Amino acid sequence: MPESPLFVDDAPLTGDQIAPLRDALAAGGLVLLPTETVYGIAARADQAAPLKALADLKGRPAESPFTWHIGSPSAIDALGATSPPISRLIERYWPGPLTLVLPDATNHLPHLARRGRVGIRLPAHQATASLLDSLPFPIAMTSANLHGAATPTDPEQLPQDLLSQLAHRVESGPARTGEASTILKLGRTGDESSASFELLREGLHDIEALRRTAGLQLLFVCTGNTCRSPIAEWLARRAIAGVLGCPDDAISTHGFRVQSAGIFASTGGPISRHSREQLEDRGIDAKKHRSQTATKDLLTSADHIYCLSHSHLAAVQDSFPPDRPPSAELLDPSGVSIPDPIGGSRADYARCAQAIEALINARLNDWA
Repeated sequence: MPESPLFVDDAPLTGDQIAPLRDALAAGGLVLLPTETVYGIAARADQAAPLKALADLKGRPAESPFTWHIGSPSAIDALGATSPPISRLIERYWPGPLTLVLPDATNHLPHLARRGRVGIRLPAHQATASLLDSLPFPIAMTSANLHGAATPTDPEQLPQDLLSQLAHRVESGPARTGEASTILKLGRTGDESSASFELLREGLHDIEALRRTAGLQLLFVCTGNTCRSPIAEWLARRAIAGVLGCPDDAISTHGFRVQSAGIFASTGGPISRHSREQLEDRGIDAKKHRSQTATKDLLTSADHIYCLSHSHLAAVQDSFPPDRPPSAELLDPSGVSIPDPIGGSRADYARCAQAIEALINARLNDWA
């Protein structure tokens, strides 16, 4: 039986409190820790023996993965698998009850990874997070129950046959939420042809909310929405799909919506012939494009608005109150307008498309 529990508040641990927990974990021992969702048992994750001891204690199948618990978002940099969608999810939901199943591109955690992926969570309990952040080795945690049994959210529910085999216990009263974390699989490994965005376990966050956070609503604006902005829209959609490894029309599965509009556009007009040809030369069929006006609703729904010229940017900015400017900027970050090719030759449209394509590719790392 371990020593008497260490009772803590939801506040960072002191050095004196951390020291015996660190020593026990370093030696391969198992430690009970609180989180905001359930109580968990922790083991160091860079050695096989502590993880086997944890699996044996729970009666858990060896192939079932444990989750890497971290004390700081920057810890995931070691996996080499960060991306803008992952960063947006982390900024919105961590610390908290969201587990991300990400590629371990660097083989950072070979004892935890399953099929090249690792589940990661940053708990919102400050005592546990402070311990995790202080350790020089990674920690895996799993709920403090026998495999298949009810998940404990209160110390009174902890089974004595588990407690008797722990090196230390940290208790903090009933868990705040009492519900297991949402598990979301995203990104892609080197063996996968496309990126994942799959809800593996429901929790407090629904899949549509996660998509809205991970993806972006992009809007490209020109004058009539028949020449420049359609080229930008369709090229951006293709570029994002290329990163995700999915068809152009499937980027919405990952939370992305790409549209275009015109300041003085009529509704329902087709893309100009030369613009359509430029996209066809790149394997994109834009015949179904129909022009639309840059309405207030369309502008306010966009996360980022990219204007093709200074006049478009000024018009967008003038449509909003000065104290609530939109997230609008020129597509070219250097401040150069893209000339309107309307009425010009095929070569003029080719130069326009090439300029837009280069700018889309330059911004792609900020989107996906």
